Amino acid sequence: MGPTFNPSNLKKKRRFGFRARSKTAGGRKVLSSRRRKGRRRLSH
Repeated sequence: MGPTFNPSNLKKKRRFGFRARSKTAGGRKVLSSRRRKGRRRLSH
């Protein structure tokens, strides 16, 4: 079995990026809770 973690910035952005989070209701909830907590970075 090869390495299972093959990092790709494109995949990261598409899956966990700001626009990906904004598309779903759950993702928007994540963003709002992170805003409320005062996170500097909301998403990738």
